[in-house]
Amino acid sequence: MMKNKFLLVTMSTLTAITLAACGDTEETEMNPADPDNQNEMNEEMDKDTEEDMSHGDMSHSSSGEVPEGLMESANPTFEVGSQASISADHMAGMDGAEATIVGAYDTTVYALSFTPTTGGEPIENHKWVIHEELKDAGDTPLAAGDKAVIAADHMEGMDGAEATIDSAEETTVYMVDFTTTDSGEEVTNHKWVTQSELSAK
Repeated sequence: MMKNKFLLVTMSTLTAITLAACGDTEETEMNPADPDNQNEMNEEMDKDTEEDMSHGDMSHSSSGEVPEGLMESANPTFEVGSQASISADHMAGMDGAEATIVGAYDTTVYALSFTPTTGGEPIENHKWVIHEELKDAGDTPLAAGDKAVIAADHMEGMDGAEATIDSAEETTVYMVDFTTTDSGEEVTNHKWVTQSELSAK
């Protein structure tokens, strides 16, 4: 009888220890009701939102086709086939990368803001869309504050979106090939890098 009692007490103790251990394990998992965990979860959500609003879904490589009417630069600072250093951060691993110039064109380049046609948060100060990538823009360059419809697909939800021009500059824009400095991704026919974002090697 005593032996059975001892076994019963031992088993009860082991069960209690096991359940306590399981309880500890469960508590280490993220509990949304815990204020500390709530802060951590909010930080993760903020990070995800920032990534969504970045150029993470941008088509950094392209086919190399250019819009109709885009004029090649007669005397570009950086000639086709030459090398230059990029000082722009349109995407991760771009700043400081070595670029090979694929094309050079004289146009008006815009930074603009728009809400993607696919929904989601507005994109602000997107760089760059050129004049020839705006629908029915006419021959006269637009100015900051003007509205336009985008006819380019650098990123999802861009084509057909109504945009507000943030800034406009007449300059030479370049299509470039480069390898990202962080992941080693080969980017081809990237549109666009402005003349001020390139420097001689």
